[in-house]
Amino acid sequence: MVRYIDHAKMGRGVHGWLDSHFHFSFAEYYNPENIQFGILRVINDDMVESQMGFDTHPHENMEIISYVVDGELTHGDSMGNKQTLTRGQVQYMSAGTGVLHSEYNLGKKGLRFLQIWIFPDKDGYKPNYGDYRFVFEDRRDTWLPIASGTDNKKSEAPIKIHADINAYATIVSKGKTLDFEVAKNRQAYLVLIEGSAKLNDIQLSMRDAVEITEENITLSAEEETHAFIIEMAKV
Repeated sequence: MVRYIDHAKMGRGVHGWLDSHFHFSFAEYYNPENIQFGILRVINDDMVESQMGFDTHPHENMEIISYVVDGELTHGDSMGNKQTLTRGQVQYMSAGTGVLHSEYNLGKKGLRFLQIWIFPDKDGYKPNYGDYRFVFEDRRDTWLPIASGTDNKKSEAPIKIHADINAYATIVSKGKTLDFEVAKNRQAYLVLIEGSAKLNDIQLSMRDAVEITEENITLSAEEETHAFIIEMAKV
Protein backbone atom coordinates (compact mmCIF):
# COMPACT_ATOMS: atom_id res chain seq x y z
CA MET A 1 0.00 0.00 0.00
CA VAL A 2 1.20 3.50 -0.85
CA ARG A 3 -0.31 6.69 0.60
CA TYR A 4 0.53 10.14 -0.75
CA ILE A 5 1.04 13.11 1.59
CA ASP A 6 0.70 16.53 -0.04
CA HIS A 7 3.14 19.03 1.51
CA ALA A 8 0.54 21.78 1.11
CA LYS A 9 -1.69 19.96 3.61
CA MET A 10 1.02 19.39 6.21
CA GLY A 11 1.20 21.25 9.50
CA ARG A 12 3.04 24.54 9.35
CA GLY A 13 4.89 26.73 11.79
CA VAL A 14 5.99 30.18 10.62
CA HIS A 15 7.80 32.34 13.17
CA GLY A 16 9.72 34.93 11.15
CA TRP A 17 13.16 33.40 11.54
CA LEU A 18 11.78 29.84 11.27
CA ASP A 19 9.54 28.28 8.62
CA SER A 20 8.68 24.63 9.31
CA HIS A 21 6.64 21.97 7.53
CA PHE A 22 5.49 19.33 10.04
CA HIS A 23 4.99 15.82 8.67
CA PHE A 24 3.47 14.75 12.01
CA SER A 25 1.84 16.51 14.96
CA PHE A 26 4.33 18.94 16.47
CA ALA A 27 4.24 22.23 18.38
CA GLU A 28 1.17 24.23 17.30
CA TYR A 29 0.09 21.59 14.77
CA TYR A 30 -1.93 18.80 16.38
CA ASN A 31 -3.81 16.11 14.48
CA PRO A 32 -4.79 13.04 16.53
CA GLU A 33 -4.85 10.98 13.32
CA ASN A 34 -1.30 12.03 12.42
CA ILE A 35 0.87 11.50 15.48
CA GLN A 36 3.49 9.12 14.02
CA PHE A 37 4.21 6.47 11.41
CA GLY A 38 5.49 3.30 13.06
CA ILE A 39 8.37 4.33 15.31
CA LEU A 40 8.88 7.53 13.28
CA ARG A 41 7.61 10.35 15.50
CA VAL A 42 8.83 13.59 13.88
CA ILE A 43 9.98 14.86 10.53
CA ASN A 44 10.20 18.63 10.44
CA ASP A 45 11.42 20.35 7.28
CA ASP A 46 12.96 23.44 8.87
CA MET A 47 14.14 26.62 7.17
CA VAL A 48 16.15 28.86 9.50
CA GLU A 49 17.29 32.40 8.76
CA SER A 50 20.97 33.37 9.05
CA GLN A 51 22.25 33.99 12.60
CA MET A 52 19.14 32.42 14.13
CA GLY A 53 18.33 29.02 15.59
CA PHE A 54 17.05 26.86 18.40
CA ASP A 55 18.36 27.88 21.83
CA THR A 56 19.55 25.26 24.33
CA HIS A 57 16.71 22.89 25.21
CA PRO A 58 16.33 19.35 26.61
CA HIS A 59 15.55 15.96 25.04
CA GLU A 60 15.34 12.46 26.45
CA ASN A 61 14.64 8.93 25.19
CA MET A 62 14.59 9.80 21.50
CA GLU A 63 16.90 9.03 18.56
CA ILE A 64 17.38 12.25 16.58
CA ILE A 65 18.81 12.55 13.07
CA SER A 66 19.42 15.89 11.36
CA TYR A 67 19.93 15.88 7.57
CA VAL A 68 21.28 19.12 6.11
CA VAL A 69 19.69 20.08 2.80
CA ASP A 70 21.29 23.52 2.35
CA GLY A 71 23.33 25.96 4.38
CA GLU A 72 25.19 25.38 7.65
CA LEU A 73 23.91 23.66 10.81
CA THR A 74 25.90 24.30 14.00
CA HIS A 75 25.24 21.93 16.89
CA GLY A 76 26.23 22.29 20.53
CA ASP A 77 25.33 20.06 23.49
CA SER A 78 25.84 19.39 27.18
CA MET A 79 28.24 16.54 26.33
CA GLY A 80 30.73 19.10 25.03
CA ASN A 81 30.19 18.57 21.31
CA LYS A 82 30.20 21.48 18.84
CA GLN A 83 30.17 20.83 15.11
CA THR A 84 29.05 22.57 11.91
CA LEU A 85 27.66 20.52 9.04
CA THR A 86 26.77 21.44 5.44
CA ARG A 87 24.75 20.09 2.49
CA GLY A 88 24.19 16.34 2.55
CA GLN A 89 25.92 15.82 5.88
CA VAL A 90 24.18 14.20 8.85
CA GLN A 91 24.29 14.39 12.64
CA TYR A 92 22.65 12.04 15.10
CA MET A 93 21.98 12.16 18.80
CA SER A 94 20.74 9.52 21.20
CA ALA A 95 19.06 11.67 23.84
CA GLY A 96 18.77 8.72 26.22
CA THR A 97 18.60 9.65 29.89
CA GLY A 98 18.73 13.34 29.01
CA VAL A 99 20.76 15.89 27.09
CA LEU A 100 20.70 19.62 26.41
CA HIS A 101 21.48 20.89 22.92
CA SER A 102 21.19 23.85 20.58
CA GLU A 103 21.00 24.11 16.79
CA TYR A 104 21.92 27.35 14.99
CA ASN A 105 22.42 28.74 11.53
CA LEU A 106 25.62 30.74 11.88
CA GLY A 107 26.16 30.89 8.12
CA LYS A 108 25.55 33.78 5.75
CA LYS A 109 22.55 32.26 3.96
CA GLY A 110 19.41 30.36 4.88
CA LEU A 111 19.59 26.87 6.39
CA ARG A 112 17.25 24.04 5.46
CA PHE A 113 17.41 20.71 7.25
CA LEU A 114 15.25 17.72 8.10
CA GLN A 115 14.82 17.13 11.82
CA ILE A 116 13.89 13.47 12.37
CA TRP A 117 12.88 11.86 15.67
CA ILE A 118 12.63 8.09 16.10
CA PHE A 119 11.50 6.18 19.18
CA PRO A 120 14.35 4.03 20.62
CA ASP A 121 13.94 0.31 21.24
CA LYS A 122 14.05 1.05 24.99
CA ASP A 123 14.46 3.98 27.34
CA GLY A 124 17.49 4.84 29.43
CA TYR A 125 20.43 4.74 27.01
CA LYS A 126 23.52 6.81 27.76
CA PRO A 127 23.34 10.03 25.70
CA ASN A 128 25.51 10.04 22.61
CA TYR A 129 26.30 12.35 19.67
CA GLY A 130 27.99 11.79 16.32
CA ASP A 131 28.04 13.08 12.77
CA TYR A 132 29.09 11.90 9.33
CA ARG A 133 30.30 14.03 6.43
CA PHE A 134 29.01 12.09 3.44
CA VAL A 135 30.31 12.95 -0.02
CA PHE A 136 27.25 14.39 -1.74
CA GLU A 137 27.75 12.65 -5.09
CA ASP A 138 28.04 9.24 -3.43
CA ARG A 139 24.20 9.14 -3.42
CA ARG A 140 23.95 9.73 -7.18
CA ASP A 141 21.48 7.23 -8.71
CA THR A 142 21.78 4.87 -5.75
CA TRP A 143 20.40 4.54 -2.24
CA LEU A 144 23.27 5.68 -0.02
CA PRO A 145 23.04 4.01 3.43
CA ILE A 146 22.83 6.74 6.07
CA ALA A 147 21.70 5.09 9.31
CA SER A 148 20.63 1.72 10.65
CA GLY A 149 19.94 -0.02 13.93
CA THR A 150 22.80 -1.05 16.18
CA ASP A 151 21.78 -4.72 15.79
CA ASN A 152 21.91 -4.64 11.98
CA LYS A 153 25.35 -6.08 11.26
CA LYS A 154 24.67 -6.35 7.50
CA SER A 155 24.08 -2.65 6.93
CA GLU A 156 26.87 -0.49 5.54
CA ALA A 157 25.38 2.63 7.12
CA PRO A 158 28.03 4.46 9.18
CA ILE A 159 25.46 5.88 11.61
CA LYS A 160 24.00 3.45 14.16
CA ILE A 161 21.00 4.27 16.33
CA HIS A 162 18.95 2.40 18.94
CA ALA A 163 16.03 1.55 16.65
CA ASP A 164 15.12 -0.97 13.94
CA ILE A 165 15.38 1.36 10.94
CA ASN A 166 17.31 1.71 7.71
CA ALA A 167 17.67 5.24 6.33
CA TYR A 168 18.94 6.11 2.86
CA ALA A 169 19.41 9.21 0.72
CA THR A 170 19.58 9.54 -3.05
CA ILE A 171 20.00 11.97 -5.91
CA VAL A 172 18.27 10.53 -8.98
CA SER A 173 19.41 12.07 -12.27
CA LYS A 174 16.78 13.46 -14.62
CA GLY A 175 15.21 10.69 -16.68
CA LYS A 176 16.55 7.87 -14.50
CA THR A 177 14.72 5.47 -12.18
CA LEU A 178 15.55 3.86 -8.87
CA ASP A 179 13.78 0.92 -7.21
CA PHE A 180 13.26 0.27 -3.50
CA GLU A 181 11.90 -2.89 -1.88
CA VAL A 182 9.67 -2.75 1.18
CA ALA A 183 9.42 -6.35 2.35
CA LYS A 184 6.62 -8.15 4.15
CA ASN A 185 6.05 -6.81 7.67
CA ARG A 186 8.04 -3.68 6.85
CA GLN A 187 7.05 -0.11 6.02
CA ALA A 188 8.82 3.03 4.84
CA TYR A 189 8.41 6.79 4.74
CA LEU A 190 9.86 8.76 1.81
CA VAL A 191 10.40 12.51 1.64
CA LEU A 192 10.88 14.17 -1.76
CA ILE A 193 13.38 16.82 -0.64
CA GLU A 194 14.08 18.52 -3.97
CA GLY A 195 13.00 18.08 -7.58
CA SER A 196 9.99 16.30 -9.03
CA ALA A 197 9.36 12.63 -9.71
CA LYS A 198 6.80 9.89 -9.98
CA LEU A 199 6.69 7.20 -7.35
CA ASN A 200 4.97 4.31 -9.11
CA ASP A 201 1.99 6.28 -10.52
CA ILE A 202 2.00 9.07 -7.90
CA GLN A 203 3.24 12.54 -8.88
CA LEU A 204 5.57 14.08 -6.29
CA SER A 205 6.95 17.59 -5.94
CA MET A 206 9.32 19.20 -3.46
CA ARG A 207 8.44 18.43 0.20
CA ASP A 208 5.78 15.82 -0.64
CA ALA A 209 5.96 12.50 1.19
CA VAL A 210 4.73 8.93 0.80
CA GLU A 211 3.90 6.19 3.29
CA ILE A 212 4.75 2.74 1.89
CA THR A 213 3.65 -0.55 3.44
CA GLU A 214 4.77 -3.95 2.12
CA GLU A 215 5.09 -2.70 -1.46
CA ASN A 216 8.01 -2.17 -3.82
CA ILE A 217 8.39 1.25 -5.41
CA THR A 218 10.06 2.84 -8.41
CA LEU A 219 11.14 6.47 -8.23
CA SER A 220 11.27 8.05 -11.70
CA ALA A 221 12.96 11.47 -11.79
CA GLU A 222 11.41 14.09 -14.05
CA GLU A 223 14.20 16.45 -13.05
CA GLU A 224 17.13 15.91 -10.73
CA THR A 225 15.50 14.58 -7.57
CA HIS A 226 16.77 14.47 -4.00
CA ALA A 227 14.99 12.04 -1.65
CA PHE A 228 15.30 10.49 1.81
CA ILE A 229 13.66 7.25 2.94
CA ILE A 230 13.33 5.58 6.35
CA GLU A 231 12.46 1.86 6.32
CA MET A 232 11.30 0.13 9.51
CA ALA A 233 9.26 -2.70 10.99
CA LYS A 234 5.53 -2.55 10.31
CA VAL A 235 3.49 -1.48 13.33
